[in-house]
Amino acid sequence: MVAITFIEFNGTRHEVDAPEGSTAMEAAVRNGVPGIPAECGGACACATCHVYVGPEWTDVVGEPSEMEEGMLDFATDVRPNSRLSCQIQISDKLNGLVLQIPEFQG
Repeated sequence: MVAITFIEFNGTRHEVDAPEGSTAMEAAVRNGVPGIPAECGGACACATCHVYVGPEWTDVVGEPSEMEEGMLDFATDVRPNSRLSCQIQISDKLNGLVLQIPEFQG
């Protein structure tokens, strides 16, 4: 299992374990993390699993695909470190990953 911390807009932290091969969005949904409704279920067809990746993790997480960048156009308050959590594939190299949840989704 890979440890991931989601931080809500208000600062509330949610530490969850995610199996390798899953996505950050799946870990958030399975663990009832507020602020990630994931309306499309992880199909990269909405922007309701938007998160901010900390600077220490951006290189490890990698760059968004062209399709993800297109969906981020529909997100609110997009920043250079914005990602859709449904597109962040969990692997052991992400153990300790910290993701911030924006105040509003989509």
